[in-house]
Amino acid sequence: MPSVGSLLIIAVIALLIFGPKKLPEIGKAFGSSLREFKDATRGITHDDDEPKKNETKKEVQ
Repeated sequence: MPSVGSLLIIAVIALLIFGPKKLPEIGKAFGSSLREFKDATRGITHDDDEPKKNETKKEVQ
């Protein structure tokens, strides 16, 4: 795991490269992308489970 010093250096470099006005926009875009990825992967795992449940219901009827 990175230490606090290395994270601080990365933050300073990002601030120098992108500037203080762009960093919040980049963070927001990263957060929404991460949320969308998590929702998509959650959907994939639930899609795999649903046919099994539907098949058992059909067999019972």
